[in-house]
Amino acid sequence: MAALSTLFPVFFMVLLGIISRIKGFVTPEQKEGANNIVFNVLFPILIFNILLTSKIESSAILIVVYVFIAFVLTMFIGKLFTKFTGERFSHISYFMLTTCEGGNVALPLYTSIVGVAYASNTVIFDLAGTLIAFVLIPIMVAKLNAGQTSPKELAKTIFTNSFVIAVILGLGLNLLGVYNMLAQTPFIDVYTNTINMITGPIIGMILFIIGYNLKINMDTLGSLLKLLIVRIVLFAFVIVGFFVFFPHLMADKIYMLAVLIYFMCPTGFALPMQISPLFKSEEDNSYTAALISLNMVVTLIVYTVIVIFIV
Repeated sequence: MAALSTLFPVFFMVLLGIISRIKGFVTPEQKEGANNIVFNVLFPILIFNILLTSKIESSAILIVVYVFIAFVLTMFIGKLFTKFTGERFSHISYFMLTTCEGGNVALPLYTSIVGVAYASNTVIFDLAGTLIAFVLIPIMVAKLNAGQTSPKELAKTIFTNSFVIAVILGLGLNLLGVYNMLAQTPFIDVYTNTINMITGPIIGMILFIIGYNLKINMDTLGSLLKLLIVRIVLFAFVIVGFFVFFPHLMADKIYMLAVLIYFMCPTGFALPMQISPLFKSEEDNSYTAALISLNMVVTLIVYTVIVIFIV
């Protein structure tokens, strides 16, 4: 019954999203409006609050470094497998082997099991993903486009992203001890109540949008399955690396769940947008969306297994 009480709300919201798309209850335009509010406004506020209020240990730096190196390696090792995964999409496929969608997938799934109090466990991983998605990859794409993106445009893309702004402000104010000072004033209740009101509906809305976007492109299924297999194998090694380099952390079941769920999540949702200048046709866009959707199925299977057999 405990597993059902955790799984049912998650799958209900995902299924509601799928049905809403099929039946036309929500139009693509309406979904995009909700998507923009959640991902560009509400979710960055959630990330800001988590980073502002979390106690960030010195070991977190080593974790960010490890995850960053792992993300870089998955991308470049994946490039060696382009013949296996298919030459047709070889110009973009290896990019889809790096980063994980922590905020919009791992975070709601993980917190549905352990609660929001432990949300910082996956957010720390996302710091490395942010550096990859909004710094390293834009630079790589700009170079592949023979300098079509100026340094000024590149910097603007990075530092106007709401997630990057939330991370910088959250970490900066945390290090300055702003939250601790705020906690000593009467305004702490105003801040806490406002944050609770803002972040309350986020998880349900994210799961709904995940269901709405869940599509599999059958035309390229063979290539997608091969690419997905490579991705799962590479990230399985990343998970093993946590047991090797951070055994004391992995001894904590709550932390181990964060690692298992996070690194079985699909490619970061922002990544297709970051590599879109490399797209040769609309088919490239469909391919990246289909991989994310297919990986979402794997994520939900892993999540279900964890809830039933581990929690």
